Amino acid sequence: MASVYDLKPKFQNLLRPIATLLANKGITANQVTIAALVLSFLTGGLLLMFPDSKWALFLIPGVLFVRMALNAIDGMLAREFDMKSNLGSVLNELGDILSDTVLYLPFAYVSGFIPELIVLIVVLSIISETTGIIAVQIGSDRRYEGPMGKSDRAFIFGLTAILLGFGVPTEIWLIFLQYIVSFLLVLTIINRARKALTK
Repeated sequence: MASVYDLKPKFQNLLRPIATLLANKGITANQVTIAALVLSFLTGGLLLMFPDSKWALFLIPGVLFVRMALNAIDGMLAREFDMKSNLGSVLNELGDILSDTVLYLPFAYVSGFIPELIVLIVVLSIISETTGIIAVQIGSDRRYEGPMGKSDRAFIFGLTAILLGFGVPTEIWLIFLQYIVSFLLVLTIINRARKALTK
């Protein structure tokens, strides 16, 4: 199934000069991973404290983009500059799950969102990423299939934050969106499990 993740190679090509610069300055992949995690915690904390503030909502898409860039850069540093390590693998996987959790859970307090659905989305996100990781245990590659992978979630939440920041009425569309994201996450879990078992 199509996913924003499919754009990753082109995105990495754009970021490669930055990765090279950081490597030349002695910045490690693990430091970039930790920076992305710290940024996520700080942003999630701000949204939690100011859930209906326009500036907090507008902060979300920018941070999600920067986080995505940092995640791509730490991967390039690890692979292309011989910085792979067991610690890096642990930080990368846990960092993604923790970042998603602290960035998306605060939306439960934003007007228009249903808290129970946000919790469900976060839980399903954790399960989907765990499914991708489990694939490695049974001899497959790490699975990143969509239709609601990490990049897709970032796009959806980032765009929604922008719309809410501009004062677009939530009405019924936001409720439907949360149900759709939940459903697509279930499909993602099934898709990743199926791919892991067939490769």
